Amino acid sequence: MMFSAGGLLIVIVVLYLLSSIKILKEYERAVIFRLGRLLPQAKGPGVILVFAPLDRMERVSLRVEPFEVPPQDVVSRDNVTVKVSAVVYYRVIEPRLAIVEVNNFRYATSQLAQTTLRSVLGEVELDELLSQREKLNNRLQELLDERTSPWGVKVTMVEVKQVDLPEQMIRALARQAEAERERRAKIIHAEGEYSAAEKLAMAAEVIQRQPAALQLRYLQTLVEIGAEKNSTIVFPFPMDIVQGLQKVLDRVANAER
Repeated sequence: MMFSAGGLLIVIVVLYLLSSIKILKEYERAVIFRLGRLLPQAKGPGVILVFAPLDRMERVSLRVEPFEVPPQDVVSRDNVTVKVSAVVYYRVIEPRLAIVEVNNFRYATSQLAQTTLRSVLGEVELDELLSQREKLNNRLQELLDERTSPWGVKVTMVEVKQVDLPEQMIRALARQAEAERERRAKIIHAEGEYSAAEKLAMAAEVIQRQPAALQLRYLQTLVEIGAEKNSTIVFPFPMDIVQGLQKVLDRVANAER
């Protein structure tokens, strides 16, 4: 009878020890409360002993975890209402703080991300929200990381996922983009005309210094017209005759005076 009681006690002790063995993965840590008091260090990874009911264990993952911020109604600084959604990536760097300092650090970080998203994007204009996405992402990440640091949580990245605009605003932006393209086209056309005028002025100066260049250009034009094999009839008229007639007319005009 004594042997049976001793054997039963041994079996109970062995089962208790076996139930106290916990295996933690490489990315997991165990925060242990012994008689309600927090142990100085988190345990893991590998095999650890948790002596229930004296000990209570909380598992914490150290991996980077994402969560999606649901669409938020944001009123920009120029009074445009948009719906903005984002994705936040975070990881726990101090498991003890994540368990002790805040109740449900995942939910707390999610709620903080929503309020921070509305407050930060409400301080910028719509154009900045659409064009300076990287700058806003960095600002959101810095603010969230600063506020979650006392919880032992590190926000590694924030990405604004989608910006939904009202239908009338989409049409207004389309008209604005079209006007911008037309403005650029006119500027490019004007710059081309200006460059062409400069080249023509330079050519005129060369022809003025060398009158024979005008005759050569005239002959080159005749060759180009003849190469097209069209029905155009070109009658070459020497420029010297025109100049001679102009001199005669000038003498007649002077004589009449």
